[in-house]
Amino acid sequence: MSWENNVRKVEPYVAGEQPKQKDIIKLNTNECPYPPAPGVAECAKQMCTDNLRLYPDMNAQKLVDALASYYHVKPEQVFVGVGSDDVLAMSFLTFFNSDKPILFPDITYSFYDVWAELFRIPYHQCPLDEAFQIRKEDYMVPNGGVILANPNAPTGVPESMEVLEEIIRANSDVVVIIDEAYVDFGGESVLPLLEKYDNLLVVQTFSKSRAMAGMRIGFAIGNEKLIGYLQDAKFSFNSYTINMPTIEMGVEAVKDDAYFKEITGKIVATRERVKKEMTQLGFTFTDSKTNFLFATHKNVPAQQIFAALKENGIYVRYWNKPRIDNYLRITIGTDEQMDAMLHFLRQYLK
Repeated sequence: MSWENNVRKVEPYVAGEQPKQKDIIKLNTNECPYPPAPGVAECAKQMCTDNLRLYPDMNAQKLVDALASYYHVKPEQVFVGVGSDDVLAMSFLTFFNSDKPILFPDITYSFYDVWAELFRIPYHQCPLDEAFQIRKEDYMVPNGGVILANPNAPTGVPESMEVLEEIIRANSDVVVIIDEAYVDFGGESVLPLLEKYDNLLVVQTFSKSRAMAGMRIGFAIGNEKLIGYLQDAKFSFNSYTINMPTIEMGVEAVKDDAYFKEITGKIVATRERVKKEMTQLGFTFTDSKTNFLFATHKNVPAQQIFAALKENGIYVRYWNKPRIDNYLRITIGTDEQMDAMLHFLRQYLK
């Protein structure tokens, strides 16, 4: 068909399986196992449905102001979007417009190469070393921009502030994006570096640590000029990206810092306990600073364990890809969910 010659064809991102049955243990998409802050539910109950006939505030100013206050920056330094995927995609579109390739690791969030292909951005994937760490020298070459997930996904490995700062400093002529989707589970945020570097953009999400994946809230923090360019691109694309209920409930989530720290603390404690128990079962894994484990077994292939878990109603994530095809990514659930998985593995691995 001749019209197909003008179609923009891309290979889309493949998300984790979303099974429909109720009686399963779902540890494959890195969702938070706990509900959002109590104020979020209360806000939902009190929501005035009459307001739904009105357009939301295109700036989502109430949410922007709450985030600015929480992270001690100016409101003009905050950009919000429909999940961090929306924020990142808009950042690719806005900042990566050079003829030089953008740089990111060969094993990382698999949406990066999808956006690069979609927006016709040249890119180069830099191989992680054998310990799944970046080689900083790979990012000290001419490029059109850099994006790094820290801690990385799906490996869970964090990079030090020192290494990241070297990369940011060495690339002052391009924008460096640090994707901190998992930073609240033990990583070190580069937000303090914003005072030193005007080419740094930090992206975070409400999906993991604030238990609001279903509401789709992401945000970026950077200098005012960077955020201004993002706003210009956003309002040229779709002005009303965040709906009114999401804005109101997002504010409630930010306000309850005690609950935020409580649930992230629970997840970290469960993660460290499960590491010890899985070690006794013959697993090894990276030193994850996220809400998941990246695990491999000394004897049994990952694909075989994945299939056995799924058959028994326990969903984890598996990729049949080079270098990681013998690893499973296992989201940290509640203690009860993890105990059920461990019980199955003890029986299965006998």
